[in-house]
Amino acid sequence: MRALLFLGAAISCLATMPAAIAQTKTLYVGMNGGTIEKGFTQGVFPPFEAENGVKIVIVPGTSTDILAKTEASKAKPQTHVIMMDDLVMARAIGLGLCTKLEYSAELDQLPKLSRYPDDMAAGVSMSMSGLAYNTRVFEKKGWAPPTSWMDLADPKFRDLVVVPSMPSSSYGLHAFLMFNRIQGGTDSNVEPGFKEWPKAIGKNVLEYFSNSAKLSEMVQTDELAIFPFALSQVAAFQRQNIPVAFSAPKEGTPLLFSAVCPVAGNSEPELAQKLARYMLSVPAQTLALKHANLVPSNPGVTGDATTTPILDQTRKAAANAIRLDWTAINQNRADWNARWNREIER
Repeated sequence: MRALLFLGAAISCLATMPAAIAQTKTLYVGMNGGTIEKGFTQGVFPPFEAENGVKIVIVPGTSTDILAKTEASKAKPQTHVIMMDDLVMARAIGLGLCTKLEYSAELDQLPKLSRYPDDMAAGVSMSMSGLAYNTRVFEKKGWAPPTSWMDLADPKFRDLVVVPSMPSSSYGLHAFLMFNRIQGGTDSNVEPGFKEWPKAIGKNVLEYFSNSAKLSEMVQTDELAIFPFALSQVAAFQRQNIPVAFSAPKEGTPLLFSAVCPVAGNSEPELAQKLARYMLSVPAQTLALKHANLVPSNPGVTGDATTTPILDQTRKAAANAIRLDWTAINQNRADWNARWNREIER
């Protein structure tokens, strides 16, 4: 009799196991790999997984890779949430790949500049493009820190300027568009920029680059003095004891951020909305700052002795931040890239 009871209990347990296993759902998130993937996997996502009984799997790739994969699987999405650079996210929205974020207290906490029109996406991390400069070279020469994008054209920086290649870098694109504005252009009319760049900034450029690893080497060997870069990247260099500092040009600092949206037509719309909402929250962004070095978009995040300086500098620079016209840029980016390669980096 005892054997029969034991057997019955065992069969009952086995019968319920598939149902229990089925309750553990998996959410797939497209986002950058490397340190960001590691930081979110180990530090940011575990609290959400534990609270909601889900498993989160990151599908790593560049923003362009994620966009291509999401577009290719539009009919049957393979990811639930995507996090991409701001300009690429604007393209994703234009392609109908995002679902509008549901209203939440977390979304309402964000600055207006971090929210896309109609709340189709929102920034998870925030930075700005400005001017980075080699503090050691500036000190040796007795130069004051730069204050304007036009400092890149100052004759004293002849062969001491490097510029990120516009086709492969937001920093290079931002520098060009800010120069273009100063010359009288707009985000949809770049003729003034292309006409004047070679005569102004171009003559000072030692090299156009696409590899930031090489950039750090050039700073450490004092081959360069000044270059367009992101505040967050300058902070990363400083943590490696590379002699650089950031200056916010008086004409404005273009916003840079990584944005999140739930994927349109995904198989878990409620959980996808909940995860996106969590990624905008103070707790999640505090963990992202700690584990992935992402400067938060949510102003409610506070830092520690290590992170408070970059938080303060980012928020100060945000007072003069500029949001570029992503629609116009994305419509023309391919043509601009070809023209840049043909006329500027030839």
